[in-house]
Amino acid sequence: MSTPESRHGAAAARRPCAARASAVAAGMLAAVLSGPAAAGDPPQAEPIVPRLGRPLGEAAAARFDLDVFPDGRLAQRPAEPIAPRLGRPLGEAAAARFDLDVFPDGRGLPAGRGTAAEGRALYAARCAACHGPQGRGGTAEDLAGAEEPLTARTPDKTIGSYWPYATTVFDFVRRAKPMDAPGSFTNDEVYALTAFLLFANGLVGETDPIDATTLPRVRMPNRDGFFGVDAGRER
Repeated sequence: MSTPESRHGAAAARRPCAARASAVAAGMLAAVLSGPAAAGDPPQAEPIVPRLGRPLGEAAAARFDLDVFPDGRLAQRPAEPIAPRLGRPLGEAAAARFDLDVFPDGRGLPAGRGTAAEGRALYAARCAACHGPQGRGGTAEDLAGAEEPLTARTPDKTIGSYWPYATTVFDFVRRAKPMDAPGSFTNDEVYALTAFLLFANGLVGETDPIDATTLPRVRMPNRDGFFGVDAGRER
């Protein structure tokens, strides 16, 4: 059986060994970090740092030197605004393709014309599969044939019962339809489809020409159910 004195002596004997092992490990780590050295080479003069990134030139560094002092002085103003280099400039011709705003008074409507009779076949070919043959009963929203008024618990919000302006029909169809190729209809086709949808809601005749002049004149039943947000404009 060992005594406290013998255990203390054994622990004391182990301490020099542990100290030597720590010294050896430290030396090995220093050798790995500093790399191989030839005989007679002087000690490393620079601290060992990770080699990350690349040097930042003065011009690049100046773009980030943006300190503002309490007295309003700006330490350094960048030569050009810092912005992500995303996308590419949009030319005037390309931008014009997206300048499609149409207003209730007809501003923005393009040249062209169409009738409900002309739009019927186009609607059957490109729209009826989702919205139903007469604008109702398909898998998508009902466009015509409202039965429940807007005051009902579950109102029918069709073009004829809910939409405030006839020009919005043209604007939406031109931008978003057909679903598989938005924006591919010609202006005449959009006018014809608009005429058919208005006809399906009992708002125009089947042969009434719809164009930039006649479309804004169609008064929708829910015209006064919305309030304009234009500044200074009377409701």
